[in-house]
Amino acid sequence: MSDNSIQRALLPDNPDANVLQTKPSQGAKRFRRCRSAPRSETDEKPQENGSSLPAKELFSVVRPSFRLVGFLLFLYLLAGVIVFYLVMDQLSGKRTNRVLDALYFCIVTMTSVGYGDLVPNTDTTKLLACVFVFTGMAIIALFVSKSADYLVEKQEVLFFKALHMNMKCGEAKMLRQIETNKTKYKFYTAALLLVTAIVVGTVFLWKVEKLSLVDSFYCVCATITTLGYGDKSFSSQLGRTFAVFWIITSTIILALFFMYLAEIYTERRQKMLAKWVLTRRVTTMDLEAADLDSDRKVG
Repeated sequence: MSDNSIQRALLPDNPDANVLQTKPSQGAKRFRRCRSAPRSETDEKPQENGSSLPAKELFSVVRPSFRLVGFLLFLYLLAGVIVFYLVMDQLSGKRTNRVLDALYFCIVTMTSVGYGDLVPNTDTTKLLACVFVFTGMAIIALFVSKSADYLVEKQEVLFFKALHMNMKCGEAKMLRQIETNKTKYKFYTAALLLVTAIVVGTVFLWKVEKLSLVDSFYCVCATITTLGYGDKSFSSQLGRTFAVFWIITSTIILALFFMYLAEIYTERRQKMLAKWVLTRRVTTMDLEAADLDSDRKVG
């Protein structure tokens, strides 16, 4: 009776497909691999047709969640520009262009930089700033979490080719190597983007805002870390136009950099733990624990 129940459980739902009677070909090799085991050279190559994603489209997928968060960010900035444009007379500080200043104040509030060059001076604007800073930080957190892979994935293939210029390998091997060192390549890319953002911001403040080189670097560091002392900031119309794009980009890149740094540390600890488990000597306690049926034998 138990044999029949086991056989019925193994039979497929379609009675025409006689899976139990199908035998693998004599020359075919069958591999069984644990889900947590690293990929090896014996793994199958990515299929161009089938349920898996084609290899050439692996880095061209835009996640719907990322598009949704991007749309929410656009709505937030649009609402912020309209609201702060209407109450601009209730903000104190140096002004350049009414629309640009509204967008600039919205970006500075959302990223929690808070230079202090534009500040609310009425109860209405203070309450609006409180609402927009909490909403903006939530959107930024969602944007970072959803766009992390998308912002860096495009550069992974270039990093692999740059680090392995003298190696000739096929697309399948390249994808396996990228998947194995995925976090490392993302960290390298985030580090490169962070250095680029720091250099670009420093040069812009030095050449356009006419700050000294030390003050320019000081202002860049205070901005991307959202420290925002406020003694140095973007004061010209061109500078605030640049800051609208640069501030949000550089703060997100810095968040990605520290996120991948923590991920690399966690991944290294996991690999060390797995290596210790696989290489340690088997003890009598391990053999006793493996004797599940208590017959004093381990198969």
